Amino acid sequence: MTESMRTALPGGAEGQVFQRVDKQALARRFGAAAAGYDAHARFQQEVGQALLTLLPQGQWGDALDLGCGTGFFLPALAKRCQRLHGLDLAPGMLAQAARRGSGARLLCGDAEALPLADASLDLVFSSLALQWCECPQQAFAELHRVLRPGGRVLFSTLLDGSLWQLAQAWQAVDGKPHVNRFLGEARLREALEKSGFETPIIEVRPWHLGYGQLAELMRDLKGIGASQVNEGGQGGLGGRARLVRLTQAYEGFRRGDGLLEASYRVALVQLQRA
Repeated sequence: MTESMRTALPGGAEGQVFQRVDKQALARRFGAAAAGYDAHARFQQEVGQALLTLLPQGQWGDALDLGCGTGFFLPALAKRCQRLHGLDLAPGMLAQAARRGSGARLLCGDAEALPLADASLDLVFSSLALQWCECPQQAFAELHRVLRPGGRVLFSTLLDGSLWQLAQAWQAVDGKPHVNRFLGEARLREALEKSGFETPIIEVRPWHLGYGQLAELMRDLKGIGASQVNEGGQGGLGGRARLVRLTQAYEGFRRGDGLLEASYRVALVQLQRA
């Protein structure tokens, strides 16, 4: 992303870089996970279904599934719009999405530089994709740019505090971060408002998943390609001994029902362009 892109925001505001992301590596990682993604994506599917329930009734004109992944939600969206686009950073994900037979036009591109014309969309749907952006305000400005007046955006994203149990367990092992940082609600709202969306509706929901063993959670994270992207990250487990220590540290988060808990904070956001 260039400096000129960062400064080309409504009102002349300069977007702040929240995290450095190697977009090519991110695309490769998600692409490599594409074939088996859906088997590990129960959380992503639950959140997307919750977001779909917020979609106003009626038929839409031109719509975009931003960060469509394997295209899980394309068939449902295709029933609600006249022309549907699906966009993802990873060609491997788009190859899977093509198998859905939704009729969507599939595009490879970046949320921070959408390959779409100004005022060309009536609806944007995006579930658990925008947390991978370097500069959230730039991505939100792009959404504002491609919407027609009166157009709507529905998106979900992760907030700070997500996977806090895993982060705390890693701290007990080596004191280093192994879980991505996520925006807080106040900073999310500020970025949206600076991008031109004056009255965002943000609903924050906690999501609690249960796993029999830590290895199941780690398989899900690896299976969807969601390894750490923040700069200076400590990727990988680094050997059996560290994995044993991590497993022992995570045992402190076993619930009364016997399952290990993994918690997320999810923002369900509704926007409209004036």
